[in-house]
Amino acid sequence: MCTLEKRSSLFILTLIGDDHGHRLGPSLIDSLLSALSQVDSQAINGGFALVTVAHGKFFCGGFDVPLGQFDARNHLHQMVESFRSIMSALLSLPIPTIAAVSGHATASGLVLALGHDYVLIRSKIGGSAARRDVLPRGMKVKGEEAVRMGIADSAAHDSEESVMEAVVRLGDRLAERR
Repeated sequence: MCTLEKRSSLFILTLIGDDHGHRLGPSLIDSLLSALSQVDSQAINGGFALVTVAHGKFFCGGFDVPLGQFDARNHLHQMVESFRSIMSALLSLPIPTIAAVSGHATASGLVLALGHDYVLIRSKIGGSAARRDVLPRGMKVKGEEAVRMGIADSAAHDSEESVMEAVVRLGDRLAERR
Protein backbone atom coordinates (compact mmCIF):
# COMPACT_ATOMS: atom_id res chain seq x y z
CA MET A 1 0.00 0.00 0.00
CA CYS A 2 0.92 3.63 -0.25
CA THR A 3 -0.54 6.94 0.81
CA LEU A 4 -0.71 10.19 -1.12
CA GLU A 5 -0.78 13.49 0.73
CA LYS A 6 -0.75 16.99 -0.71
CA ARG A 7 1.31 19.52 1.26
CA SER A 8 1.23 22.97 -0.36
CA SER A 9 3.18 22.49 -3.62
CA LEU A 10 4.22 18.89 -2.91
CA PHE A 11 2.59 15.54 -3.39
CA ILE A 12 4.05 13.17 -0.78
CA LEU A 13 3.78 9.54 -1.87
CA THR A 14 4.65 7.25 1.04
CA LEU A 15 5.28 3.55 0.54
CA ILE A 16 3.64 1.63 3.38
CA GLY A 17 4.71 -1.88 4.21
CA ASP A 18 6.00 -4.23 6.81
CA ASP A 19 9.52 -5.25 7.82
CA HIS A 20 9.92 -7.11 4.53
CA GLY A 21 10.92 -3.96 2.70
CA HIS A 22 7.92 -2.38 0.99
CA ARG A 23 8.00 -5.14 -1.62
CA LEU A 24 6.21 -4.71 -4.91
CA GLY A 25 3.27 -7.10 -4.78
CA PRO A 26 -0.21 -6.69 -6.27
CA SER A 27 -1.46 -4.46 -3.43
CA LEU A 28 1.43 -1.97 -3.57
CA ILE A 29 1.51 -2.00 -7.37
CA ASP A 30 -2.22 -1.21 -7.63
CA SER A 31 -1.92 1.44 -4.94
CA LEU A 32 1.05 3.10 -6.70
CA LEU A 33 -0.74 3.14 -10.05
CA SER A 34 -3.77 4.76 -8.45
CA ALA A 35 -1.69 7.38 -6.63
CA LEU A 36 0.34 8.26 -9.73
CA SER A 37 -2.88 8.63 -11.71
CA GLN A 38 -4.20 11.04 -9.06
CA VAL A 39 -1.00 13.09 -9.18
CA ASP A 40 -1.11 13.21 -12.97
CA SER A 41 -4.70 14.44 -13.03
CA GLN A 42 -4.09 17.12 -10.37
CA ALA A 43 -0.73 18.37 -11.65
CA ILE A 44 -1.83 19.37 -15.13
CA ASN A 45 -0.94 23.04 -14.66
CA GLY A 46 2.42 22.38 -12.97
CA GLY A 47 3.54 24.22 -9.85
CA PHE A 48 3.95 20.96 -7.97
CA ALA A 49 6.58 18.29 -7.32
CA LEU A 50 6.20 14.64 -6.31
CA VAL A 51 8.23 13.25 -3.42
CA THR A 52 8.33 9.48 -2.94
CA VAL A 53 9.38 8.30 0.50
CA ALA A 54 9.34 5.16 2.65
CA HIS A 55 10.10 4.78 6.33
CA GLY A 56 12.21 2.10 7.94
CA LYS A 57 15.12 -0.02 6.73
CA PHE A 58 13.95 -0.21 3.11
CA PHE A 59 12.88 2.30 0.49
CA CYS A 60 11.70 -0.62 -1.63
CA GLY A 61 12.95 -4.20 -1.62
CA GLY A 62 11.88 -5.04 -5.16
CA PHE A 63 9.31 -7.58 -6.27
CA ASP A 64 7.57 -9.70 -3.66
CA VAL A 65 9.37 -12.86 -4.82
CA PRO A 66 7.74 -15.31 -2.37
CA LEU A 67 4.38 -14.08 -3.64
CA GLY A 68 5.70 -14.32 -7.18
CA GLN A 69 6.72 -17.95 -6.61
CA PHE A 70 3.15 -19.02 -5.78
CA ASP A 71 2.22 -19.17 -9.46
CA ALA A 72 5.74 -18.32 -10.55
CA ARG A 73 5.64 -17.72 -14.27
CA ASN A 74 2.23 -16.06 -14.64
CA HIS A 75 2.36 -14.08 -11.43
CA LEU A 76 5.87 -12.74 -12.01
CA HIS A 77 4.94 -11.81 -15.58
CA GLN A 78 1.94 -9.83 -14.26
CA MET A 79 4.14 -8.04 -11.71
CA VAL A 80 6.69 -7.10 -14.38
CA GLU A 81 3.98 -5.77 -16.69
CA SER A 82 2.41 -3.80 -13.84
CA PHE A 83 5.82 -2.43 -12.88
CA ARG A 84 6.27 -1.20 -16.45
CA SER A 85 3.00 0.68 -16.04
CA ILE A 86 4.25 2.23 -12.80
CA MET A 87 7.47 3.37 -14.45
CA SER A 88 5.61 4.72 -17.46
CA ALA A 89 3.24 6.69 -15.22
CA LEU A 90 6.13 8.02 -13.12
CA LEU A 91 8.26 9.03 -16.09
CA SER A 92 5.40 10.77 -17.87
CA LEU A 93 4.34 12.98 -14.94
CA PRO A 94 4.38 16.67 -15.96
CA ILE A 95 6.10 17.68 -12.70
CA PRO A 96 9.53 17.07 -11.12
CA THR A 97 9.85 13.86 -9.11
CA ILE A 98 12.16 13.21 -6.17
CA ALA A 99 12.93 9.92 -4.41
CA ALA A 100 13.82 10.24 -0.73
CA VAL A 101 15.85 7.07 -0.20
CA SER A 102 16.51 6.70 3.52
CA GLY A 103 16.55 2.90 3.41
CA HIS A 104 17.84 0.18 1.09
CA ALA A 105 16.62 0.14 -2.51
CA THR A 106 17.16 -3.23 -4.16
CA ALA A 107 16.32 -4.80 -7.50
CA SER A 108 13.15 -3.25 -8.97
CA GLY A 109 13.04 -0.99 -5.89
CA LEU A 110 16.25 0.61 -7.10
CA VAL A 111 14.77 0.98 -10.58
CA LEU A 112 11.75 2.69 -9.00
CA ALA A 113 14.03 5.16 -7.18
CA LEU A 114 16.10 5.82 -10.32
CA GLY A 115 12.93 6.54 -12.28
CA HIS A 116 12.63 9.83 -10.39
CA ASP A 117 14.20 13.04 -11.67
CA TYR A 118 16.19 13.43 -8.44
CA VAL A 119 17.38 10.87 -5.88
CA LEU A 120 18.41 11.96 -2.39
CA ILE A 121 19.90 9.19 -0.28
CA ARG A 122 20.85 8.86 3.36
CA SER A 123 24.65 8.97 3.60
CA LYS A 124 25.02 5.83 5.72
CA ILE A 125 22.56 3.69 3.82
CA GLY A 126 23.97 1.26 1.33
CA GLY A 127 21.89 0.95 -1.78
CA SER A 128 22.35 -1.21 -4.83
CA ALA A 129 24.08 0.84 -7.49
CA ALA A 130 23.08 0.83 -11.14
CA ARG A 131 26.27 0.82 -13.09
CA ARG A 132 27.58 -1.78 -15.50
CA ASP A 133 28.04 -4.83 -13.27
CA VAL A 134 26.74 -3.51 -9.95
CA LEU A 135 22.99 -3.92 -10.54
CA PRO A 136 23.11 -7.50 -11.87
CA ARG A 137 25.31 -8.62 -8.96
CA GLY A 138 23.35 -6.75 -6.30
CA MET A 139 26.48 -5.04 -4.99
CA LYS A 140 25.78 -2.47 -2.27
CA VAL A 141 27.29 1.00 -2.04
CA LYS A 142 27.07 3.76 0.55
CA GLY A 143 25.33 7.04 -0.17
CA GLU A 144 28.49 9.03 -0.95
CA GLU A 145 29.63 6.40 -3.46
CA ALA A 146 26.18 6.42 -5.08
CA VAL A 147 26.57 10.18 -5.61
CA ARG A 148 30.07 9.72 -7.10
CA MET A 149 28.69 7.08 -9.48
CA GLY A 150 25.90 9.39 -10.60
CA ILE A 151 23.16 7.23 -9.08
CA ALA A 152 22.04 9.68 -6.39
CA ASP A 153 21.98 13.47 -6.43
CA SER A 154 22.77 14.04 -2.77
CA ALA A 155 23.91 11.99 0.22
CA ALA A 156 24.73 14.53 2.92
CA HIS A 157 21.95 13.35 5.17
CA ASP A 158 22.49 11.57 8.49
CA SER A 159 18.93 10.49 9.26
CA GLU A 160 15.61 9.67 7.67
CA GLU A 161 14.35 13.05 8.89
CA SER A 162 17.21 14.99 7.29
CA VAL A 163 16.61 13.20 3.96
CA MET A 164 12.96 14.22 4.12
CA GLU A 165 13.81 17.83 5.03
CA ALA A 166 16.21 18.07 2.08
CA VAL A 167 13.66 16.53 -0.27
CA VAL A 168 10.93 18.95 0.82
CA ARG A 169 13.28 21.93 0.31
CA LEU A 170 14.23 20.67 -3.16
CA GLY A 171 10.61 19.92 -4.04
CA ASP A 172 9.49 23.39 -3.00
CA ARG A 173 12.26 25.01 -5.09
CA LEU A 174 11.42 22.88 -8.13
CA ALA A 175 7.69 23.54 -7.83
CA GLU A 176 8.34 27.31 -7.71
CA ARG A 177 10.15 27.15 -11.05
CA ARG A 178 7.14 25.79 -12.91
